[in-house]
Amino acid sequence: MSFIGSLLGTVLLLFWLVMLVRLVFDWVGVVSTSPAPAWTSRVRSVSWSITEPVIAPVRRVLRPVRVGGVSIDLAFTAVLVGVLVLRTIVTAVF
Repeated sequence: MSFIGSLLGTVLLLFWLVMLVRLVFDWVGVVSTSPAPAWTSRVRSVSWSITEPVIAPVRRVLRPVRVGGVSIDLAFTAVLVGVLVLRTIVTAVF
C-alpha cells in the first residue's frame, strides 16, 4: 500500500471513529435522565463540527424518516456506511 493510500485510509478511519463518538454521545444525551457533565457537551460539539459538514449535504437529499415518535436520520447512516465502503476501496486499490 502506498503512502497516499495509507494516509487516506487513516483519515477515513479517524472520521468514522468521530462519527461513532457522535452516535454514542447523541444516544447518551437522549436516554440519560441526569444532567450531563460539562465535558460531554464539548465532545458533542467537537464531533458535530467535524461530521456535520459532510452529513448536511446528504441530509438535504435523504430526509429523516419519521416512525411513530422517532425520527431516523438516514443521512447519518448513509455517510457512516459510505465511509466504510470508501475506506475499503481505498485500502484495496492503493
